[in-house]
Amino acid sequence: MPSNRAVQRRPLDPSKFRDPRLTAKGQDRAVVALTRLRCVWFNTGSLCNLNCHGCYMESGPTNDRLPFLSATEVRTYLDEIAACGLPVEEIGLTGGEPFMNKDILAILEDALERGFRVLVLTNAMQPFRFRREAVKALNERFPGRLTLRVSIDHPSPEGHEANRGDGSWDKMLENIRWMAGNGLSLAVAARTGWGEAPDVLRAGYAALFAHLGIPIDVTDPRRLVLFPEMDATQDVPEVSVQCWDILGVAPDSMMCATSRMVIKRKGADRPVVVPCTLLPYDPRFELGSELAGSAQAVSLNHPHCASFCALGRGACSV
Repeated sequence: MPSNRAVQRRPLDPSKFRDPRLTAKGQDRAVVALTRLRCVWFNTGSLCNLNCHGCYMESGPTNDRLPFLSATEVRTYLDEIAACGLPVEEIGLTGGEPFMNKDILAILEDALERGFRVLVLTNAMQPFRFRREAVKALNERFPGRLTLRVSIDHPSPEGHEANRGDGSWDKMLENIRWMAGNGLSLAVAARTGWGEAPDVLRAGYAALFAHLGIPIDVTDPRRLVLFPEMDATQDVPEVSVQCWDILGVAPDSMMCATSRMVIKRKGADRPVVVPCTLLPYDPRFELGSELAGSAQAVSLNHPHCASFCALGRGACSV
């Protein structure tokens, strides 16, 4: 059975990721400017029906650090996008499990009615099953604008259930088959910490999708997303200004160059904006309560900035 615990690193050096301006070695820390606000994410709430191994969000049945966003709160930001003429093309909904939010259908309808493409991240289990007929109806009303990205951690049931628990494979398969059979646009999010080469993983998913009759092109990185592993307690290099040339990546290719995420903290009066989907809990990354005021440059001052974006080349949006 594959194990996503194969790669172990040293504990994070406590001198790293402390100063937003300088790395522990005294080098200028990399920063990313917002070039174009193309995607706005909403964390619909941190509660989830599963308690998965290695979830960077620490989502689960008891994690209510991010309460469910209401349709009214989301609508405030959609109104702001329209009023300010922000160049947003895509709305992303993540969690937790978005289909646990009682307002999810109203949120979906509002975003789709305004002409946005909408991406929903889901584990495709019981919360989705309860709402799937309503999702089908929305997809028929707004064809081609709704995509569901299903988490399939490994192309084998043993690997997937090692992360997500016994019985999770069959329930997920039943719902993803239903999605494909009812014309929903699909993508899949996979994990990479198995000690297997990316081409081996993609071949495994290709065989799985062929067996299921699901039309997902595994060569398209937007349709099969291989997410790097993230663990903020393990050591990772900091990203200095010099790293852009060393890594051969450009600052404007980072997620925070084109995205922002709206979250609401437990006990807070109103939601706030953070740079991306990876940093929902660290208050150092709060950018105010409005999208229009969140355009300041982001210092890559967190382990996830390095392991997921700069080194892992990860991206969340379609």
